Amino acid sequence: MTKVSEVLRVTQPGLLATLQDFGRYGYQALGITHGGPMDERAFLWANRLLGNTYDCAQIEITLGHFKATFTRDCLFVVTGADFPLTLAGQPIKAWRVSQARAGDELTIASHGKALRCYLAVAGGFSATPVYGSVATVLRDRLGGLRGEGAPLIAGDRLSAPELMAQTLESRRPSSRLNFAVPQEPELAVVASGQWAQFARTTREQFVQQSYQVSARQDRMGIRLEGEQALTDVPRQMISEPLPLGAIQVPADGQPIVMMNDHQTLGGYPKIATLTWLSRSLLAQLPAGRRVRFRWQTLAEAQRELRQAYRFFSVVRKPSR
Repeated sequence: MTKVSEVLRVTQPGLLATLQDFGRYGYQALGITHGGPMDERAFLWANRLLGNTYDCAQIEITLGHFKATFTRDCLFVVTGADFPLTLAGQPIKAWRVSQARAGDELTIASHGKALRCYLAVAGGFSATPVYGSVATVLRDRLGGLRGEGAPLIAGDRLSAPELMAQTLESRRPSSRLNFAVPQEPELAVVASGQWAQFARTTREQFVQQSYQVSARQDRMGIRLEGEQALTDVPRQMISEPLPLGAIQVPADGQPIVMMNDHQTLGGYPKIATLTWLSRSLLAQLPAGRRVRFRWQTLAEAQRELRQAYRFFSVVRKPSR
């Protein structure tokens, strides 16, 4: 049996640092959302680079300003937002596996160009699962280091499996891959929900104009502000299940995108759902950035997701 021991002590959590694994699936009928990483692509890359299974727990760090001290030797990587990083006072690069020694301090600064990064260690951080997952969901008060849905605080000590001695390799994604978030990304969406009930002119307006990311955003949802409010919005309806990435349009005509900690039911009409990659891109955009939408077929979106999950060896958890 692999021994688990302390590997990291948090000294400065920044604005929000939470423990996240791949998420909590199969419990939405109980009103429990799945949580998990906002930028799923960056999360999966971190585990792949370290040779972890796809769902090993990591720390999701929002807006940087994070400090922690390694309490034993280990391999680690930081992916997602390309925040300035130092290890034991020396600059290191994101998206590359690094070797930490006991006593080394890791600092993650911020630059305001993106929102979230992911700190992963070999073997993944350990915590007691709640409903099959350690994913922290503040709204549901579930998961995290103590199982209460609380973010990490200064003084928290995290453990991980003690793996056999590993040789540090310069593991990083291919240089052909570009993880930079465009200044004004075009997000792919699939027509869904009440799309057919929106007027044709409204559906055209939805993809013809740009939207500003609002400051009213968190892990539950992101409010967007269009150049013009969408018109001829269907009337509010009986609440129904909400999928991750669903785009609701309330009576004011300004879209709301449902993110990882969203409520499981919603009564606003839905015009579309973000694709897998588009969700990860949107999760990195700070307030004030602009986005546009483009239609994608369901078949194309499904093919993208299958290819990604096959590459990262993702195995869907059975529903309960």
